[in-house]
Amino acid sequence: MTLHLPDPTERDDLGAFTARVVRLDAGARVVLRGSRGPDGDRVTAWAPTPFDALATRSVRGTLGPAELAVPATALLTALTVERAARVDPGPGRPWVGELPPTDGWTVVDDVPAAEIEALAERGLALAREHAGPHGPPASLLDQTVLTVSADGVPAPVHVPLRCLFALSGMGFLGESEDAVRVSATGSWLRLDARFGAVVRRRIAALPLLVG
Repeated sequence: MTLHLPDPTERDDLGAFTARVVRLDAGARVVLRGSRGPDGDRVTAWAPTPFDALATRSVRGTLGPAELAVPATALLTALTVERAARVDPGPGRPWVGELPPTDGWTVVDDVPAAEIEALAERGLALAREHAGPHGPPASLLDQTVLTVSADGVPAPVHVPLRCLFALSGMGFLGESEDAVRVSATGSWLRLDARFGAVVRRRIAALPLLVG
């Protein structure tokens, strides 16, 4: 596997993303996918979070082969210790799980980051109050804390608390004056913040990034 990130800023961005993944789950794997778009070659990283939502970050660069799953700790070591334009985090393996689609997204609304942060903080207080031996109950994490709608979107988009916890836990929110963009497909929800995005299935929840 060869990961080529010629821009040091892009390497640092992916390194920061991977460090947050490791902080939340040291045993996680990161799926790297290379693509070519109108703005050039890009590498998109996908990783699970403890909140049953995927975190993702895209940077400029190339990847060979085009898609692999690698241990997050190995990727972090390659990015932060080698600090070279080309890094090799060790052998990966083909990914056979499900990832969200790249096309078909509809922008539903832009929500102030300050509002998202306030909702996450209130949710955290509730989670601490009701936490059991295995953390907060799933019923609390699944509670809808934000509902948005727009013309052309057939049904309102309900954002559960677990997605806000994932955004906050990954350090994606940025400044309070920033906005969080809510997008959706028929079966997926996506929250794009300043430093990354969180994606989760809206219906028929399936195991993500398992394998």
